[in-house]
Amino acid sequence: MELITDPHDERIADYRALTDVELRTRWEPPHGLFIAEGELVLRRALRAGYQPRSYLVDEKRVGQIADLGDAPVYAASQDVLEKVTGFHVHRGMLASFHRRAAPAAADVLAAARRVVVLEDVNNHTNLGAIFRGAAALGVDAVLLSPTCADPLYRRSVRVSMGEVFAVPYATLSPWPDALELVRESGFTLLALTPAPDAVPIQRLTHDQRARAALLFGAEGAGLTRRAMEASDARVVIPMRRGVDSLNVAAAAAVAFWELGRED
Repeated sequence: MELITDPHDERIADYRALTDVELRTRWEPPHGLFIAEGELVLRRALRAGYQPRSYLVDEKRVGQIADLGDAPVYAASQDVLEKVTGFHVHRGMLASFHRRAAPAAADVLAAARRVVVLEDVNNHTNLGAIFRGAAALGVDAVLLSPTCADPLYRRSVRVSMGEVFAVPYATLSPWPDALELVRESGFTLLALTPAPDAVPIQRLTHDQRARAALLFGAEGAGLTRRAMEASDARVVIPMRRGVDSLNVAAAAAVAFWELGRED
């Protein structure tokens, strides 16, 4: 364990300004790393086979990670942690991990029976919640348009409770032409939309449910016209009391549960 007293110490450069999304986006993927927060998430990353680069821990919690992987452990006071990261690290533990090469979309599809496809979902909280719902409710993989948020961004990882490490994901490119790969892999493309001509999700046929690829768009804007045109069917979650739609993560969870009822 190495004690850090200077927030500008270069040994902990990986952890600087964690609340600056633009800076972290420019820093993390090009350097092949991501940041995980909290003991539970750290341990899930290790179990998933990610290699730790370093740990940054509240000096009072060093004993909690004594059994973790072979990587430098930096300890600091809460004051120093806050100056480095830009926020109060209330979980007291951070780790920098090496990324792994992303799998090809075709390989992810080949091993899946039910998938979710996301277009322009660039809110990290929503993305993390969708991964958590996918893991809990029987969705085998997540396919992302190139404009989606990074699943390994700290907030996405934290909101997913580390389930981004458990659910395979890949990028579909070029978009939306690559949706044809999903169809060629034997999936029925189901576009979630509040459109009046959409089929209520509970009325989908057994064949439509059997190998479903659920398409969701960004919060508010929904799916683009081209993505909608590429789908096999439009599907709606029926609403009451004049509500027109749900948050995308909530809608995804409802759809995942509905499609899993026959399992």
